[in-house]
Parts: sequence; C-alpha cells; structure tokens
Amino acid sequence: MDLLIGFILFITLTQIIFLGTVIFLENRDPAKTMIWLLILGVLPLFGALFYFILGRPYKRYGSAKHKKVSLEHLAKLRQYSPEFFLSENFSEDAPFPFQEKLAKLLFNNDYVPVTSNNRTEVLTNGEETFNSLFAEVEKAKQHIHLEYFIFKDDGIGQALLKILEEKAAAGVKVRILLDGLGSLTLSKRVKKLRQSGIEVEWFYPLRFPFISSRLNLRNHRKIVVVDGQVAFLGGLNVGDEYLSRNKRFGFWRDTFLKLEGDAVHFAQMVFLSDWNCATKQDLEDRKYYPKPKQFGTQWIQIAATGPDANWESALLIYFSALASAEKKIYITTPYFIPDVSTLMVLKAAALSGLDVRIMFQGSPDHKITYWASHSYFEELLEAGVKIYHYQKGLLHAKILILDGKIGALGSTNFDIRSFSLDFEITAFVYDQVFAKRLEADFYNDIADSQEIVWEEYVKRPLFHRYKESWARLFSPLL
Repeated sequence: MDLLIGFILFITLTQIIFLGTVIFLENRDPAKTMIWLLILGVLPLFGALFYFILGRPYKRYGSAKHKKVSLEHLAKLRQYSPEFFLSENFSEDAPFPFQEKLAKLLFNNDYVPVTSNNRTEVLTNGEETFNSLFAEVEKAKQHIHLEYFIFKDDGIGQALLKILEEKAAAGVKVRILLDGLGSLTLSKRVKKLRQSGIEVEWFYPLRFPFISSRLNLRNHRKIVVVDGQVAFLGGLNVGDEYLSRNKRFGFWRDTFLKLEGDAVHFAQMVFLSDWNCATKQDLEDRKYYPKPKQFGTQWIQIAATGPDANWESALLIYFSALASAEKKIYITTPYFIPDVSTLMVLKAAALSGLDVRIMFQGSPDHKITYWASHSYFEELLEAGVKIYHYQKGLLHAKILILDGKIGALGSTNFDIRSFSLDFEITAFVYDQVFAKRLEADFYNDIADSQEIVWEEYVKRPLFHRYKESWARLFSPLL
C-alpha cells in the first residue's frame, strides 16, 4: 500500500514538474503563467486536464492549417481581382490622416486591402436585421453561405431554415457552417437539413470524449453571403432572444451590417476558407466572386482575426486604432476585459483630453465576465473615461467609433477571448457618414443608460469588490 501511494506521489510530482516547466517556458503573460502554475500545484490532476483543454497556446501546439488555407484563398482572390491589391490604396487618396497607419496594419496582418467601391447599411437590432437578411436570402439565385456561432432551432431559426430549404429545392446551393459548441442544440436537425439538400458542416465539432485542446477555440463569426453580391456580419446570432422574445433577457440591443460592393469578396473569402478548413472542400472559383456593380465610395477593410495568427492580431488592431484617435473614442461592448496595453491606452487618451466613452451592459448574461469587467471601471473612471450601464435590456452590440470618422462593426468583443481565442470578423469602415450613423445609435443608447459616476462607484459594497477581484483573477483563463 505504501509502495502504491509512493508511486502515485512520484507520478504526480513528475507531472507537476514536467507540465510546470512547459508552462513556464511558454513565456506568456505572467498573470496567465502564475494562475496556471497555481492551479497545477493545488489541483495536479484536474489542473493538467484543464490546461490541456483550455490553456495550451494554439499557435504552438495546434496546426497552422487554418492560416495556410486562408492565405491560399487570398492568393486566388488576388488573381481574380488584382485591382483590389494596388498599393495606391495606402497613398494620399486616404480620406483621413491616420487611417493609412491602421489600414497598413490590417493589410500586413492578413493581407486584406482597403476597397473603396462599397455601400453599407447599419441594421439596428433584430427586427431590422432579420427583415433585411430574409429579403436578400429570398432573392438568392446561385448560392447562400451562412456561418454562425449560435444557430437555434426555435422560432426565428425554423423560419430561416424553411426559406433555406425552399431555396435549396429550387436549385440554390445552400451551405451552413456552425460552431461545434455554440450551435450544438441544432445537431438533431442536421440530418433532416442535409436530406433537404442543404450542406451543413461543423467548425471544431465536439467529439467523444469531448476533450480536446481546441475546445476553448471557438468560431464566433457571424457571416451571411448571398450570390457573392451582398454580405452581412455583426453581433447577432440566430435565435429568438435576438428578436427580444426571451423573457430572461428582455429587450435585446444589437447591431448588424449589410455590405454591398468590393468588400463582399473578402467576407466571402473568410467563409470559403473556414469551410475549406472544416470540410477539406476547396470551393474557390471565379463564380463566387462576381464583379460588383458601382455601389458607392465607402472605404472598407475586413479584419478576420483568430488564434491561427502568429500574434494576437485583434489585440494589435484595436490597440493601434485606439492609439491613433485624436478626439473621440466610443466603445460599445457586452464584455469588457482589456489587457494591460489597451487599458493603458484608454486611460492615456482620457487623461490627454479625448472624449472616451464605454457603453456596457447593465444586466449580465455571463456573470463572471460581468464582474471581471467591473474590476476595471474604477481606474478608468478616475482617469476621466465615461462609462454607461445600458438599462433598457441586454446590450450585445460590438462597435468601435473613432473621431466620428471611422467605425468598426463585427463580432469582436472588447475582451481577452475575442482578442486571443475566438475566430472573429469585423468591418473597418473609413467613412464619416457611417461613423456618424453609429454615433447616432450610441447617443440613443446613452438615453437608455445610467452613467457610472466615480464618486459613487468607489462607495460600492465590499462584497461587490470581492466578486470583481475573484472574477478578474480568473479572467485570463476565460
């Protein structure tokens, strides 16, 4: 018996030393390293399991296949539309002085250029979004591509699937790419959908025994492309709650974007590369990139970020955007867990006299991230940042507005998960009219919000401070 106990202790100690050394040599953020070492020391067996599932850096232990596939698709798009990749896109033609720096960063990150022949429509909340989306889907003649993190088999989900089944029966090619965890509830419907002619595939599906280093890496993108002519992206998934039909959440405040023009090609490219990665089907063909008509003069760049990059690309992009602001920074986000650099640039901007405002949810859908977010508020408020609690319902939009000239709208939250772990897509629109349209929504949301005042916030109960501190401690693992 003593021999068995000694053997178990020896194996446990060896595991702690080996895995601890691996974690230590990864040279990641010190906070993440310390937390993982602490978990491993206190809970050796469970700590090792949690690390294997949630903690391993994807770019080091995972395959580079996804990035390789994306670059291959980009190269083919370059052949189809070489005019998009002309260096003149970064010349004096840039309509605003600091966008060239940001545009170059996005280009060097994913080689996606700025396109200028575009027209956008901001869709505020679920009713506008689904009305516009359904109308375009019903007009489809060749193909419909949908990519969602969450797709529910409920009222709105069934209504959309019915239209898709009808279009498939009429000869339209319908493809749906779903996140393996977020859309798990739709799995019972997949067989029937496939029988109706719809291709349904899973991005990082859950497989027995449900333990994988990719479990914590999710496809958070929301993309719809119809005939290569129109695209949608933003914060809304497919579910009744996004139409404010769920009593638990009440009114759901969100934003989606309708795109027409050259930028649609890059939303299409993201979908096709994700589809290829999930299915090994290479669907690259000129027919998926029809020559756009002349739609407008809005400058747009599509940022597809994720854990397949050599660095935290979303974090670099958002940091650079914030640091470039000269007058105003407006952020709308349901989850706010910044890293040290973005926290510092926000405080520096406010202390420099910029108008920095953050719109944050007042009623939480995820309590840990909610309380972790609040742990950053006191120092931001002290620096002069204005923070608002949205009171009308649940805030889920993901928007960044800079100087009333640039607007970023997509699936990216202002938190560690979106910056490091999730596959995201965001449209950066370098257009004053577009930015002012987003600002109008922001000011309307202020009317439905309560401003958090520093003098009152510092008096919050000690119990709240405890919850904030504990949630913040584990936020690097979220």
